[in-house]
Amino acid sequence: MPPGSKVKLFRLFGISFEIDFAWILVFALMAFSLSGQFSKEHSNWSTAQSSVVGIVTCLLFFASIIVHELAHCLAARAAGLPVESITLFILGGVSQIGREAHRPGTEFLISVVGPVASVMASASFAVLHLATRANWETVSAIAEWLSEINLALAIFNLIPAFPLDGGRILRSAIWGMTGNYSKATRVASAVGRTTSILFFLGGVLFVIARQFTFGLWTGLIGWFLWAASRQHLRQADLRDSLAGLTASDLMVSNGPRLQMGTSLSRLEDGMSAGSHPRWFLVLNGANLEGILTWEQTATVARELWDQTRIETLMTPLAALRWVRPHQGAVHILEAMDREGLGQVPVVDNGHLLGVLSRTEVYRFLHHRFNATV
Repeated sequence: MPPGSKVKLFRLFGISFEIDFAWILVFALMAFSLSGQFSKEHSNWSTAQSSVVGIVTCLLFFASIIVHELAHCLAARAAGLPVESITLFILGGVSQIGREAHRPGTEFLISVVGPVASVMASASFAVLHLATRANWETVSAIAEWLSEINLALAIFNLIPAFPLDGGRILRSAIWGMTGNYSKATRVASAVGRTTSILFFLGGVLFVIARQFTFGLWTGLIGWFLWAASRQHLRQADLRDSLAGLTASDLMVSNGPRLQMGTSLSRLEDGMSAGSHPRWFLVLNGANLEGILTWEQTATVARELWDQTRIETLMTPLAALRWVRPHQGAVHILEAMDREGLGQVPVVDNGHLLGVLSRTEVYRFLHHRFNATV
């Protein structure tokens, strides 16, 4: 999602809960639709009562989605995977887990707990509906709808279309049988794309039948599945391209270096025409002290560049993430993306060998993909 398209709500179990701005529109439309539905089914209710019940039901439904996603996150955390956030967006919720599971059994467990949580929520609301239908009509109506929608949510997520939970379960099964993560991802993505086409066709049929709302949502789900499965296929291509490569294969050993005490104005004067490095190694003699990025220099007004030394802006060595030359490029890039790092020093036995930057990795991938076209 682009920056600024979502807002943080709260933190729970160390996980940030956020909403995408488009979700607000979905919430309003769903609350309006539910209010109309309750008004038709309960003619004795006033307009105000139907509206309030519609809003409360909608809030509880999205709380159910949070429970579904929270189950994924807690299972991932139990497996030792980093969990960053849960975001409610236009088609439900998405968990941001820092990296993929390393074993098919782990992915299966993380994937299956979401639908299990939805089934348990459905059963709980069904019990509440039966217990209150004689004396608490309002509560019973809310519980009945939530029981049905949570069961539908579980069934929908079990469709074997990547990246739905069912698609991830399918990938874990293929991964377990073949031992090939990349092949499993490609098969699951192909099933996801096929399913997305079926959703598109279903949306067209709904429109032909003048069911425009169903047609819109069905087509939107198809578009989401198509885009997400293509994205994961692209990620599989990237992993395959980096397979077997290490930090020493992709690092830059002759990057720009500056001595401590250099002013920002001298830094700019020392650059050749057309040269615009994104980062600089800051040294004290032969010892690495930190890394200065061009973005950090932009925080200082130009009139202060003469009196500003680079060491006051750099990220010091103690705060840097560094890697060893033999570490795999795939896992390093995943960690850099997860922590928002643009570059990491490559160090061996305390000696700086070079810097691995995300820009260089992407440049390598660009050349490799163009060479295979």
